[in-house]
Formats: sequence, C-alpha cells, structure tokens
Amino acid sequence: MEHSPDTVKPPWYLPWVNKVIIGLHHLGIAMPMPTLTVPGRKSGKPRSTPVSPYEVDGSRYVVAGYARSDWARNAEAAGRGTLTRGRHSEQVRLVALPVSERGPILREFPARMPHGVSMFLKAGTVENASPEAFEAAAPQCAVFRIEPLG
Repeated sequence: MEHSPDTVKPPWYLPWVNKVIIGLHHLGIAMPMPTLTVPGRKSGKPRSTPVSPYEVDGSRYVVAGYARSDWARNAEAAGRGTLTRGRHSEQVRLVALPVSERGPILREFPARMPHGVSMFLKAGTVENASPEAFEAAAPQCAVFRIEPLG
C-alpha cells in the first residue's frame, strides 16, 4: 500500500510527548533522544524537536517520518542546527539527502532504532517493520546526514 505525503501524519500524541522531552532538556536533564533546534524557515526563531540520530557506515543520520514535517522543512532550509542532550550541545550541518540516496539509510532504521519503528507504523509511513518497507518509504521521508560544524 503506497502512502502519499498528504496522508502520512504523526500520531496525535507526538506533539505532547515532544514538549515534555524538550522541557526536560531545557532543565538540563539528558534524555535518550536529543533535541534538534533549527531556525524557522519563515520566522527565523529557534524551533526544537526530539530526534533519534543513528549511525550508518561511520556517518550520523536523522530521519523525519514524513517529509513534509515542519522540522524537516526548517532543517532543509537552514542546513544547520544544534543537537542538545541535557547540558551538552553540538552545532551541526544538516545535509538533506536526495530520494535516490535515502533508501540504504532508511533500510537500517528498524535494526538501529527499533524504538522508533512504531511511530512510522502509526503515521502510516510504512506498512511493516521490515528493512524493505523502510527503504520503499524513501519518497515520504526526509533524511539528513549530520556533520559537525566548525
């Protein structure tokens, strides 16, 4: 079953969970998921969202379960951001991968980030947790390579 970018939506509870995680990071409490902060593409104001970076072949990546999410569009426009975990922050470059390069990175997601699979399933991005389903979702997902700045 193919999903269009217009039908893929985050689970209803995700904004609430994100606010809790962001709030805990602001208090200096290190959570398992770091927060990515990027400038808003229209306002320029900092916008934060929890993310789940993972490594493939020595490079770090972060995936948006649906390409039209605000944070993914902001990250693509800015090309940079700040990853924060507790009191530690890292300035990073965010390199948006073209659809043709996303598949191999997404294929690794279920094995490397099993806790994130349910979000993709609930959003309708993938039909099942197989590497093949994640690879096939490349057109619906934004994928960014994280590179250190400086």
